[in-house]
Amino acid sequence: MSKEEFKPFVPAESNVAEFTIKSILLGCIAGIIFGAATVYLALKAGLTVSASIPIAVLAITLGKKFFNTTILENNIIQTTGSAGESIAAGVVFTLPGFLFLSTGIGGQSSSEAFFNYMTILILAILGGILGTLMMIPLRRSLIVKEHENLPYPEGTACASVLQAGEKGGAFARTAFWGLGFSLVYALLQKVFHVVAEAPTWATKQANKFLPSAQVSGEITPEYMGVGYIIGPKISGILVAGGVLAWLALIPLLATLIDPLVAAKQLTKLGLLLDITKPGGAGNWDPITQTFADYPRAIYQAFVKQIGAGAVAAGGFITLLKTIPTIISSFKESVSSIKEGKAGGVIKRTDRDLSIKLVGIGSLVLILLMAVLPQIPGDSILNKLLIGVLVVVFGAFFVTVSSRIVGLIGSSNNPISGMTIATIMGTCLVFIAVGWTGKIYEPMALVVGGMICIAAANAGATSQDLKTGYLIGATPKYQQIALFIGAIVSSIVIGLTVRILDTPTAEMLKQGIHHAIGTETYAAPQATLMATLIKGMLSFNLDWQYVLVGVFIAITIELCGINALSFAVGAYLPLSTTLPIFAGGAIKGLVNWREKQKIKSVEEEEIAPGNLFATGLVAGGAIAGVIVAILMVIPSVRDNLSKVNIEPIFTNWFGEGGYQILGVLFFLFMGFVLYTIGIKKQEKID
Repeated sequence: MSKEEFKPFVPAESNVAEFTIKSILLGCIAGIIFGAATVYLALKAGLTVSASIPIAVLAITLGKKFFNTTILENNIIQTTGSAGESIAAGVVFTLPGFLFLSTGIGGQSSSEAFFNYMTILILAILGGILGTLMMIPLRRSLIVKEHENLPYPEGTACASVLQAGEKGGAFARTAFWGLGFSLVYALLQKVFHVVAEAPTWATKQANKFLPSAQVSGEITPEYMGVGYIIGPKISGILVAGGVLAWLALIPLLATLIDPLVAAKQLTKLGLLLDITKPGGAGNWDPITQTFADYPRAIYQAFVKQIGAGAVAAGGFITLLKTIPTIISSFKESVSSIKEGKAGGVIKRTDRDLSIKLVGIGSLVLILLMAVLPQIPGDSILNKLLIGVLVVVFGAFFVTVSSRIVGLIGSSNNPISGMTIATIMGTCLVFIAVGWTGKIYEPMALVVGGMICIAAANAGATSQDLKTGYLIGATPKYQQIALFIGAIVSSIVIGLTVRILDTPTAEMLKQGIHHAIGTETYAAPQATLMATLIKGMLSFNLDWQYVLVGVFIAITIELCGINALSFAVGAYLPLSTTLPIFAGGAIKGLVNWREKQKIKSVEEEEIAPGNLFATGLVAGGAIAGVIVAILMVIPSVRDNLSKVNIEPIFTNWFGEGGYQILGVLFFLFMGFVLYTIGIKKQEKID
């Protein structure tokens, strides 16, 4: 079928309500909610899940029922809202790296001052706008001309969901059941503490068979939901990396390394104030020269650096594997833009924002970066260079990202690899002009951060435009909605990041001033970006640990396994990857039971299990954000401590019994998810 023959769901001649105040407001609310939830999930697990279909489901249910929205208004809702999720991912994967760059006086990062709300807000908005801006001239070539060749799986599935909702589909009910279930579970876990937060089994350092081994799991609904959505294969690879780190590397290093050596390494990394003072990662005791939690000390001192090396190599390998696609994508997109300049009457479904906006917007972006005080750099020249680098790298990687997601979907988009390549390219440019040392590290991170945000948003933008093409939306209105969504969601994304970074009283006692970078919010990608920048500009890294990680990743890739997923698992605590694997295992059981059934992408996306799991992720993450915000307020924190009934349960069952009770709650949630997963789903006509 040629593009002239293609007929969208809503014909171009139809005059249907689309870009309305209610659709924009509902989209902004969805973007705020899912943006905050994505920040929480990405900081904790280093993973995100697409928000387009969940937002589309909410738009169908709430918008159509209470606000009488049309299918085109529902599309604007999901388009506006999806910008929040993609920008949040780009922000969290890079900008917390300001905390982990080279240290200055007092052991704090010399770039820490840039990790403030205004800088995060500005970079999020500019990066988000750049991603949508650069996608404007690509829409005709990638979405229209390549309609039959680029399926854009998430965009196509989202269009099917919107069409099914227009015909009266009631599948959204399952997602709300998941949302309600996870909110109740989170209330029992995070407020009343009926459910243990992270049941743990550990061996003692004196154990002669497996010293300082540790198995634990943050048994939360969002982790189980993420595992179910990504499936058994990816979740299995993730947990395999955790098994290597926590049941092989840590016991081995605990056998070979004296605690004093680990304490000195933690001091070097800024995770312990001084070896003569107690506290820090693992709770160091200078009198006995031992750690209360030796596995955690080994993990923070050595294994995280090994994991960072593995993640860097995994991301780079992923990028290398996609180089042929990258080159062909860029060539074909540029050539098709040149071919698509014919005049004539423009139909409603072909109206884009003016191409002039791209040029003017790029120049304005460069000028803003040059004059805004929140952008690092000690001169206008410095800032102009990073502005030019952002636009150049942005034009290239937005094109690459937009085409790749059309082939393999947003979930498989090698954003980390593109960001790594951007950072390495930026650092090489800096070295070429003689800009080396600590002062230039935050500048390199700004370039990498904005490209990460832009590439992530471009991938989501192209999926949204594919959805719009299929249902008959007006591209111009979608593009404006994406700009609005980027700005509004960025306001809340920055706030959420700063609130979640607030240290607890226990952290402050140990000399830890940022919750991000601890086991609570590991932020693996951001740590990696900082590691790369320091390595290239300051030459002050423990390369022996990083290179161990690099060769672990190479070994895994040679075995035919996705090295990046394995590396992320090795970097993250096992307490994160194990419950994710539990969700993936449940999905595996559901797939095994239904192996004779062949499902389309659309049917898979709105299967009962997937919808319930989406509700678990949204509810659990939203509850986590709300509780984190409340815990920042001293009076609320004190009142919440009064309803904590964990001491009663530990008094009744003992500490071990209390943790077993938590595992039983988690198993019950898994049983509910499996039961819903095997239910018969509604058909998409």
